[in-house]
Amino acid sequence: MTRFITRRVLSALIVLFAISIIVFLIFFVTPGVDPVARLAGKNASPETLARVRHEFGLDQALPVQYVMMMKKLLITRDLSSFIDRGVLVVPQIIRAAPITLSLVTGAAVLWMLTSTLMGTIAGRFRGTLLDPLIMVISVLGISLPVFWLGEIVNLLTQGSLHESVFRWVPAVGYAPLSEGFGQWALHLLFPWFTLAVMYIGIYSRVLRSEIVATDSERFVLTARAKGLSETRVLLKHNLRVAITPLISLFGMDFGVLIGGSALLVEVVFDLPGLGRLTYDALQTFDLPILMGTVIYTAFFVVLTNMVIDIVLGRLDPRVRAE
Repeated sequence: MTRFITRRVLSALIVLFAISIIVFLIFFVTPGVDPVARLAGKNASPETLARVRHEFGLDQALPVQYVMMMKKLLITRDLSSFIDRGVLVVPQIIRAAPITLSLVTGAAVLWMLTSTLMGTIAGRFRGTLLDPLIMVISVLGISLPVFWLGEIVNLLTQGSLHESVFRWVPAVGYAPLSEGFGQWALHLLFPWFTLAVMYIGIYSRVLRSEIVATDSERFVLTARAKGLSETRVLLKHNLRVAITPLISLFGMDFGVLIGGSALLVEVVFDLPGLGRLTYDALQTFDLPILMGTVIYTAFFVVLTNMVIDIVLGRLDPRVRAE
């Protein structure tokens, strides 16, 4: 197991190094992309362009530029915005990251617990009324656009029914944990629900299919032949194998959402997280912020998938042999 973990960690480091190079080349070497022109402003003289290029080290060789950028981003952490001079990139990411992390973690707990329950019930009682009912609910959840569902939730909780039914719901926005766990959770309750609905539908359908597929496997039939109850067979034997694809799927989804893919929910519920930060940087084409958020996203995607691989290796010895 130690050798397996070491291989996964080394692979993750290599992938992160490769991603950092690719991101740097895309943002600073792509034809037609000249950060100096944006820094110096419109109609800047050649002398001004040369001075700005030298000031930011953009007149150095590409390997030197890459090392300087990574040093400023990861070590000294003094890389500044090209648009808002003096505004540092890393502190902005650090301020936004806990908001996105709070949103995605709470939603992930909600969708994993709910989808596991729904998928298990649908698989256990397939052929009965519960099975198609749960699957219809799942399809409905998948079909609802996140931004539309968020707007409907806001319309109900902040608009017409606020004074009569949802007086306990605070205004949209984020409350840090320093203001108390209750306020933090209350502000994120409906964003959690909005983000989780689609994934509940997807994961419950996947789990139901896996339970049905493994139900005819030899180890499940052997467990039944030993006289074990259906509930014990389902929970101890069937579910343990059926949930493996769900864990793999979760690793990718969680990492991408942490990296900023929860943008629509953040915008609808006025949460200044990483998705919102990336979106604002795109509007002004602020390359240092974009580079920082993309590398941050890659870090979490790779880290999450590395952890998931290790968990799967622990659950299934066949994974360690790959």
